[in-house]
Amino acid sequence: MTKRINHKKLKLFVLEVLKKAGLDVYSRRSVATGLYEASVRGVDSHGVRLLSHYVNSALKGRKNPKPNYKFKRPFPALGVLNADNAFGHAAGMKAIDLCIKIAKKNGVGVVAVKNSSHPGALASMAIKAARKNYIAFAFTHADSLMLSHNGKKAYFGTNPICFAAPRKEKEPFCIDMATSMISWNKLLNLRKKNISLKDNLAADGQGKITRIPSKAKSLLAAGAYKGYALASMVETLCGIYTGMNFGQSIPAMYEHPMNKPRKLGQFYIVIKPDAAISLNSFLKRMQKLTSQVRSQKPRTKKNKVMMPNDPEIHSTKTRSKNGIPLDSETFLQLKKLSKKFNVQLNCIN
Repeated sequence: MTKRINHKKLKLFVLEVLKKAGLDVYSRRSVATGLYEASVRGVDSHGVRLLSHYVNSALKGRKNPKPNYKFKRPFPALGVLNADNAFGHAAGMKAIDLCIKIAKKNGVGVVAVKNSSHPGALASMAIKAARKNYIAFAFTHADSLMLSHNGKKAYFGTNPICFAAPRKEKEPFCIDMATSMISWNKLLNLRKKNISLKDNLAADGQGKITRIPSKAKSLLAAGAYKGYALASMVETLCGIYTGMNFGQSIPAMYEHPMNKPRKLGQFYIVIKPDAAISLNSFLKRMQKLTSQVRSQKPRTKKNKVMMPNDPEIHSTKTRSKNGIPLDSETFLQLKKLSKKFNVQLNCIN
């Protein structure tokens, strides 16, 4: 039976567990925000279900709970953040903070992150900048899970791309997507539930499309060659540019020893929106674009025409009111953490 938990209580629970696991203040706030926002926005694959894994990675040494960041700025608008194997969420939030500071003076701020871990859902980082009236791009890479074009095996990861921009309404415009058809975490969820896959999602060990989750060895690119090409772009920014592992040299998230860091990269670009036009004009035009898209006549009465991020905004409203659903496995993991660290877990039902 699915349990539900109040969204505010969930965030407090995550914060307290991470504190007991040894994370410093900035790290635990960043990780808690990333996991909480993913869950409340309906992106369960990158939400609180990963808390147990993150705690384990802190306790066993894969991630540094108290990193010593080092930042150098070889050019006025471009810097490099050595994250000291920090949690990916913390490194990403730190990079966005630095980008905003640089962009405030130079109009644009670019920060490449090295010696990091995976930052989860990138929307939390990009939206953080957009809520302060900046445009933001966010990129990261992952272990080889995307079937190569015309190949049998994977080389690039699901390498997500995120873009956010402010508008008149409270919640920014945001695109946050893997360059594969689905994320590997979503496939793992389908595998646990033994749900058959659609024909365009995954391939077996020979590169042939499979509908059986247990036989899936790689994911298909979004838009065929186009998604594959975008993944290569992200790899260039996050792996090649940063000097980190890339392609098949990236250690697998769930198979790599938990006491060894994965050496991942991230890449962020933050831009002031008031270069060609005023900030107010930009916000009004973005809102007009949003309204025009939403007002289009739908193909069926069942589904409205939506902008990217509209489903997540709807989920946030619903889950903030009714609670965040926890599947049985996630609930049991949280109960174990509750007992281990003596942190109370209060569910609605």
